[in-house]
Amino acid sequence: MDEKGFDILILGAGPAGVSAALTAHARGRSAAVISADPMASPLARAGRIENYPGLPGRSGRELLAAMVGDLERLDIPLIVGRATAVMAFNGRIMVSVEQDVYQAGALILAAGAQQNARPLPGEERLLGRGVSYCATCDGMLYRGKRVAVLGLGSGSEADRAFLEGIGCQVLYFTGTQAKNAEIQGQDKVSGIAVDGAVHPVEGVFVLRDTVAASALLPGLEMAEGHIAVGPDMATSVPGAFAAGDCTGRPYQIARAVGQGNIAALAADRYLKERET
Repeated sequence: MDEKGFDILILGAGPAGVSAALTAHARGRSAAVISADPMASPLARAGRIENYPGLPGRSGRELLAAMVGDLERLDIPLIVGRATAVMAFNGRIMVSVEQDVYQAGALILAAGAQQNARPLPGEERLLGRGVSYCATCDGMLYRGKRVAVLGLGSGSEADRAFLEGIGCQVLYFTGTQAKNAEIQGQDKVSGIAVDGAVHPVEGVFVLRDTVAASALLPGLEMAEGHIAVGPDMATSVPGAFAAGDCTGRPYQIARAVGQGNIAALAADRYLKERET
């Protein structure tokens, strides 16, 4: 495989994603893990974990550091960035990460419960028509124009600075204002409503650490706010599997690790069927 082509791409460097990567590696598959900074995840904020067998009393940060160390030990690439789009084309799955595109024969979604974030009003309808998830990818389209930035992720300040640096007029909203914003427009974005006031804008950048799964992968079936999967962790999209908190409760490390293993084994079988 070339440097951006793999057998399996895994979105998420938590327990489910790392488990999937280790299993894929054990099966002789080339795999890469795509993730925002693992230490910015909710698990990293856990002070003490007592219910993961064999590793009592570890903090979430310590556990994540050990898991990332497993990836490094096996030379499994960890691509730090935000996946902004997934496309299936000609039997391959392509994942956009900022300005780069990676491809694989199979995909495992394992980005945690935050991947199931409920879209804002107007977000899905106007995606690609003024709504973007990537400032560095699409920012030049709005040079000299008025845009809104909804800072719902850890890297949003840097994206705001980038947009201002290329000449955009930026309205920046964070916290409760960003979470409760409504994106307006018919065929394209025309404004954003925040706290009862409507601000005319030509583009809206919704900047989360993880793009909502339903917006990331067209055709992905959801069930009660989680990714719907079968017993082998297969989703409604051929070649795409899911594992961990994004598939439902209970949000437990042991469950996530087991599902990551199942998803990788299923992805391996899927690839073998396509290879015969």
